[in-house]
Amino acid sequence: MELLINIDVDDLARGIDFYAQGLGLRPGRTLFDGSVAEMLGGNAPIYLLAKPAGTRPTTRAATRRDYRRHWTPVHLDFVVADLEQAIERALAAGAEIEDWPQEFAWGRQATLSDPFGHGLCFIEWKGQGYGTVAD
Repeated sequence: MELLINIDVDDLARGIDFYAQGLGLRPGRTLFDGSVAEMLGGNAPIYLLAKPAGTRPTTRAATRRDYRRHWTPVHLDFVVADLEQAIERALAAGAEIEDWPQEFAWGRQATLSDPFGHGLCFIEWKGQGYGTVAD
């Protein structure tokens, strides 16, 4: 199985800039007449989808796209080598910090949101990472 990650944004150029400058990904192809940008550099490609605020995500949805901060049970974790450096880079590119680094047996984690309201975490492994807490 192949994993593709799709992220709705209301401003494609701003999305490309944030995910390149803030997270260190690099632009790949543009698709669908320039409405989708492929971002490379992670384990799976991320596709930024230009979707205007106020549009419906599906024909059956009663809600509309809203790019204010929102909660969803699915979010992206980015494993980084230097947590503070990653936070500074993301903040400079427009992210907002939600929880400063916290210490765990497996490593350190900070919670942020991107300029489009999507939550994301930075993780800096310690020792064996999640292997430290595996059954």
